[in-house]
Amino acid sequence: MKRRSAVADDDDDDPLDFEEEDALLNATPRVASKRRKAIGLDDLLSEVYKEKNKLMGCNPARSNAPKGYNSDEDDKKTQENEITFCKFVDDCEKQVNEIGSEDEVPEWGQKVFGLQKSPTSLGRTGLENCQLLQSFTENSLAQILGVNAEQGETFLKGLLMNGWLSKLAFRSGLVEESIARWSFHTMLYSLNEELQVSACDFWCCILQSRDEANQPLVRLGWYPNYSALKDALLNYGYLFDTTSNCSSTSEASSADSECDGPPANILSWIRVLSACFQLRNGRTIFSTSEAEDFLIIVICLFLDRKLVGITSILSECLQSIIGSFSDSQWDESCVKVAESIAHRVPKDLNCLRIVECISGLDNRNKHLRSQLALQMLRISFDRKVTNAKEALEMLKLVNVKNKDCNFFKLYIYLVLVENLLLFDHPFEEKSLIIDLWSKYLRNCSTQITSTDLRSYASKVRNKASYLLQNMILKNCG
Repeated sequence: MKRRSAVADDDDDDPLDFEEEDALLNATPRVASKRRKAIGLDDLLSEVYKEKNKLMGCNPARSNAPKGYNSDEDDKKTQENEITFCKFVDDCEKQVNEIGSEDEVPEWGQKVFGLQKSPTSLGRTGLENCQLLQSFTENSLAQILGVNAEQGETFLKGLLMNGWLSKLAFRSGLVEESIARWSFHTMLYSLNEELQVSACDFWCCILQSRDEANQPLVRLGWYPNYSALKDALLNYGYLFDTTSNCSSTSEASSADSECDGPPANILSWIRVLSACFQLRNGRTIFSTSEAEDFLIIVICLFLDRKLVGITSILSECLQSIIGSFSDSQWDESCVKVAESIAHRVPKDLNCLRIVECISGLDNRNKHLRSQLALQMLRISFDRKVTNAKEALEMLKLVNVKNKDCNFFKLYIYLVLVENLLLFDHPFEEKSLIIDLWSKYLRNCSTQITSTDLRSYASKVRNKASYLLQNMILKNCG
């Protein structure tokens, strides 16, 4: 066993002899003793301020700010920076909107009716001499009720509104001239809505009545003629020269007055005109030129936004007129009508409205749409085109990469060419036209990028892509 030296060593921590022999003590490492660090006054103050800031919820940066720091000035500068930044963002947004927004393009619509005129006087009706009234006035019941010839018109109005006049016409098989003229004039000019609608129903019923042999059931002493219907339009204020007299929708709304058309009677006018053109194997009411004139008028009526509610009735009338032409008349009449309308309608969204109102799917409707589109393209290109091939050649000259490219006009051209190609073309030209059209659509789809912010550029690109896709699907089918 090791003895402890009598002289004490400098290191009092050395283990004793018996401690070295103890295995348990040797297995546990000794932990070096640490000296306690002295804490200064500054450290104590720092700890106190930290705890105070936590309790008060103060910002340490502001609490430790140097003497003389003004928090109000800092808040003011921060507010000014926020205002400047917001203004910068607003300016950037405004510039982007100005670049990417479409130019203001007026909606389709023209003022087709102007100031109404006084209706044409019917003059002497001759009702007092008609057999229908005489048979009633001579009846004993009429004498009891006090009905005489002088009250004949009032009596006829009652028969018209309760439907008895048409029943009497079918019973007798005749509508006398005086009654026909009077009822037609009542339909066109009466301010009594119930009376004018009853007169319209009377005429439509008489004109459309047919027997098994397709012959009229009632003989008319007088037929509606071109001059009577045309005079009514003049009195309604119809503007025949639309290029000089028709104003835009926005201009028309500011100039509207109580006398502006169209009147309520225009609906009856359209219904009776349609019934007249539905006559088959009967008396020919209108000549070919008169039918062409009415076809032009009805198509132009589609431009009046006030008549949007009766679009279906207008379409029925349009189809009645188109179907009244014979095959030998149609080709020539179709070109005449298209040329006349192309000169009347401005080359904006109104011309697209005109083309799209021809909604039929048969060959005559497609032919008319195609001719309308061709005549409008001819005027747009200063009569330098006469067919679809030349129209496509002119379109190729439009450089979509040019910064001055008018994409709104290009959009109009795309829709017109689309309708121009609806009608069948000669076989030797068809493949060439399809090839030119598909190449042009592909160029528009690829050369106009999706990031192009020029006005109407995206619409042209989307329209070209849509037409190209339809063409591919059609060829695949």
